[in-house]
Amino acid sequence: MTSPLAELRAGIDQADDELVAVLARRIRLTAEVGALKSRHGLPLYVPEREAQLLAGRREKATAAGVDADLIEDILRRVMRESYSAQGTDFPAAGDCSRAVVVVGGGGALGRCLASFFRRSGYTVRILEKDDWGQAPTLLADAGLVLVAVPIEHTLAVIAKLPQLPDDCILADITSIKQVPLKAMLDVHGGPVLGLHPMFGPDIKSLAKQVVVVCAGRDAQRCQWLIDQFGIWGAVVREELPDRHDRAMEMIQAMRHFTSMVYGIFLQRENADLDELMRLSSPIYRLELAMVGRLFAQSPELYADIIMAADGLPALLDQYRSVLDGLLKRVRNHQRAELIEDFNQARDYFGELAPALLRESSELLRKAHDASSPLRAVDPGPGTTRKA
Repeated sequence: MTSPLAELRAGIDQADDELVAVLARRIRLTAEVGALKSRHGLPLYVPEREAQLLAGRREKATAAGVDADLIEDILRRVMRESYSAQGTDFPAAGDCSRAVVVVGGGGALGRCLASFFRRSGYTVRILEKDDWGQAPTLLADAGLVLVAVPIEHTLAVIAKLPQLPDDCILADITSIKQVPLKAMLDVHGGPVLGLHPMFGPDIKSLAKQVVVVCAGRDAQRCQWLIDQFGIWGAVVREELPDRHDRAMEMIQAMRHFTSMVYGIFLQRENADLDELMRLSSPIYRLELAMVGRLFAQSPELYADIIMAADGLPALLDQYRSVLDGLLKRVRNHQRAELIEDFNQARDYFGELAPALLRESSELLRKAHDASSPLRAVDPGPGTTRKA
């Protein structure tokens, strides 16, 4: 058996080498595509092209007797790298002779966005808390002033701005929109736009990243900034400020709060995190990973998001009511009633439930195939962790 097995393994190694060579050629081609897009001002991410490519390769895979899901999984991973390879330099949708001033550009997300403006050829200036004496000079010829400070300081910073050029866009990137928009409209008579980037500062590419846009004033003069996000590959979602804020109470504030509650609950129960990770299946490791992800980041950021959601206390009262009701079912061993509650929620999700099942199954396969399972990490010498 040794010789035939060795021959087969050698064949597999050769096929893998060929696959590496093919991927290298594809990366070179996508880099050329990126350069061409840059010269002609084309967007990085074109969803129609991606969908067409995936559908075509799925058909070819099926005809060749290869699992179509496998091919799609491979291609999506390859395309993610391709977007990064294409995203070295971008064309500018606006006037590069006008400065982009990022107020709070020393922060993580401010630095991230400033880097994208620089890659498109804009002159970027940073205005931090010690620079206000120079603010009139820094802002004198600005085409865009982007307020990128923590939520708790946003209104004070907006109120502190000196007079801006009449055609300068004043925009913010906070996770709430109604109150900052009103503040910007009050201090600036020119174009105003509310932005909410739905991503963190650790992203390498804006391809497929969502940016919510809330109109303030003079949409025509704001259009170049919206187009710029599209060129970078972002998916722009336009929304009314009040609807945005209501949605964020569910999408962000509620989820961050409940994740925080679960993490604090584990801490107070002195749960053994190593044991939980060791015994968890991929889905539970992912859930625990999302909780751990929150506690690996800035507590001030999440406190600000939670505290800024005015409707959150009422939502949490409703949430607690649901929790108390379900707890009563468990205490009273009301199995049939608990199943009926489940079925009502399932009917509410409707066709979205099986679609989300398929999407989550794909995530779980990737977690299961990871080179090393998620696990608790040694906190290091001199550090005590009870759980």
